[in-house]
Amino acid sequence: MKSFYKDKTVLVTGATGFKGSWLSIWLRIMGANVVGVSLDVPSTPSNFDVSRMSDSIEDIRLDIRDLERLKAAIQEFKPDIIFHLAAQALVKQSYLSPVETITTNAIGSMHVLEAVRQYDNQLSVVMITSDKAYDNVEWVWGYRETDALGGKDIYSASKGMAELAIKGYLESFYRNQDNIRIAVARAGNVIGGGDWANDRIVPDCMRCWSRGDVVEIRSPASTRPWQHVLEPLSGYLQLAQELGNSPELHGEAFNFGPPSSQDHTVSELIDEMAIHWKNIRWKDVSDRNQEFHEAGLLKLNCDKAVRLLEWKPAMSFQETVKMTVSWYKEFYQGNPDSMLNYCKQQIAEYDDVALKKGINWAND
Repeated sequence: MKSFYKDKTVLVTGATGFKGSWLSIWLRIMGANVVGVSLDVPSTPSNFDVSRMSDSIEDIRLDIRDLERLKAAIQEFKPDIIFHLAAQALVKQSYLSPVETITTNAIGSMHVLEAVRQYDNQLSVVMITSDKAYDNVEWVWGYRETDALGGKDIYSASKGMAELAIKGYLESFYRNQDNIRIAVARAGNVIGGGDWANDRIVPDCMRCWSRGDVVEIRSPASTRPWQHVLEPLSGYLQLAQELGNSPELHGEAFNFGPPSSQDHTVSELIDEMAIHWKNIRWKDVSDRNQEFHEAGLLKLNCDKAVRLLEWKPAMSFQETVKMTVSWYKEFYQGNPDSMLNYCKQQIAEYDDVALKKGINWAND
């Protein structure tokens, strides 16, 4: 995988976000020329800013709902690969700003595919949506790529709409367009250093605990398939590589998540974080009336990615939590001016774990 990305021009929408910043750092390590397209930096602080990524990539600020500017950026930089991550990514925010959520997530995804319709060069496009694109009926088994899409809330609906737009463009315009190949990636509940979004369990805990405050937990019994941010990113990177080499993957969707046995409750996640961050305090506020709907159980079946991409997750739950907390300890208690180097160090550690487990993408 490393040699594949060397000297490639890779456009990342949402490069200033949590996933996008980590992906951009990893791509630069592998020698790719990264063009980031983002509306703004989503939080203060942010991994993008503390890692000083604007010094390492082409940092283009535009709204993906602005089709003409998006087209112009793609034509100017002529990418070999596009990773589309730009999104309104918060469930609570979707209730406060439903129109923004739907237009960003659904229309924005459509704009990416519309912007490359007249593109002449070879191009692989990985459209990242979400596990919440599935119509979640609280199954105890993982959702497969062929299961029904949709959802009860605005955020899930926006991701389902994005999936419908992607499918419509694929079938209407891209089935017989040989130079462009498109695939969909679905993942969710990633944790890792550098996430400061509001109303997410790890950022909320890290902010409060760094100040010695008590964190309020809405749903301590909710179960999630927690995975480190580098896990799905390795899947996205592997998918883009295989998409360029394997035409049969064109139009396919893939789930990226931890093993089915790696489901833990929010309270179990907090207990594991407490091993690495001492003197924590938290309060169960689940008896309060919830402002919005949240799924109690959501998990993915990743057999397709394992079989067709030879991808699989590398880290245990314990390793995931340790790597996550150590990043925040470095920022809050160590040297916050060296976070780019610390991100690179963690990517190298993750790569080493995958290599020792014989995972395919780590061998190159």
